[in-house]
Amino acid sequence: MHSCSVCDREYPRKGPWRCSCGAPLDYATQALPDSRPEQFSRASGVWDFADFLPMSERVSLGEGWTPLVDAPGWDATFKLEYLHPTGSFKDRGAATVVAEALEVGADRVLEDSSGNAGLAVASYAARAGLDAEIYVPADAKETKVRRIERTGADVVPVEGSRESVTAACIDAVESGAGWYASHAWNPAFFSGTATAAYEIAAQRNWTVPDAVVTPLGHGTMFLGLYRGFRALEQAGWTDAVPRILGAQATGYSPIADGDSSSPGDANDLADGIHIRNPPRSHQIRHAIDETAGDAVAISAAATERERNRLSEAGFHVEPTCATATAALTQFRERGELQGGDDVVVALTGRNS
Repeated sequence: MHSCSVCDREYPRKGPWRCSCGAPLDYATQALPDSRPEQFSRASGVWDFADFLPMSERVSLGEGWTPLVDAPGWDATFKLEYLHPTGSFKDRGAATVVAEALEVGADRVLEDSSGNAGLAVASYAARAGLDAEIYVPADAKETKVRRIERTGADVVPVEGSRESVTAACIDAVESGAGWYASHAWNPAFFSGTATAAYEIAAQRNWTVPDAVVTPLGHGTMFLGLYRGFRALEQAGWTDAVPRILGAQATGYSPIADGDSSSPGDANDLADGIHIRNPPRSHQIRHAIDETAGDAVAISAAATERERNRLSEAGFHVEPTCATATAALTQFRERGELQGGDDVVVALTGRNS
């Protein structure tokens, strides 16, 4: 069953993609294992954590178990999420959302994305033998659009804002064109991104860091980490939930600024988090409150500096990803992170 994240109405999994009140849906219960295995084979990708996942179907391209490496120049540890098959952490959610599509009998999936999520969903749909239709901004990077097209997916360019792209996709879903495999709305996607938290804990011998820092747009990784660490604590595998800290782009920072900030100071480099009205903003704020977390807005100049710095250290990431290490610096300057704090930073997307 699914339940509304606001009004608690319940729906069957084959039911609507959102509540009648307009809010996103989640699984009514979190699957929890009875016990922790002595070790994982690390051969099944995110499906090594199948006991935490609500679907029985499986789709995989070898995602998951990305390296956790020391980054002494940042006094942190990096989770190299850009080393996934399609180049971003979105592969985690694509694996589980396409598995859910199989579970409910869908034969065509629809997604709206500026790049990484669209490529991930298209790739995993191809792996599963499903048709895919990806709605993208008309000015999306040509290299990313070509990669999506090569999977065999239908690409639909949409003029206007990022919100216009989502609206066009939703119109198609509601007209019966396919099943909505949204990285912002579909709860199956968040079940997949939660596996990043399971891996971090496993790679640290079932301890959790003091804080985790990640780029924050729709909250796909942010909420996945929160839900994953919370599930580990509920299962008794760990004894704490780290602070979840987010990096937004200036001009697109409703969580950091408390409103839909003006585009006048927009960070145009970090296009992967150009989201002014995330549908799960209430859940993002709840996760911040529950973990003593926070979010900051990162400028284009800071993004460019950090991207260059990361490249010089051998971490070749897209600009959106560099907002996370820029935020790490800001959190320390503001005194929200102290010297000696144990911090993991998610490097979420590969340079393309």
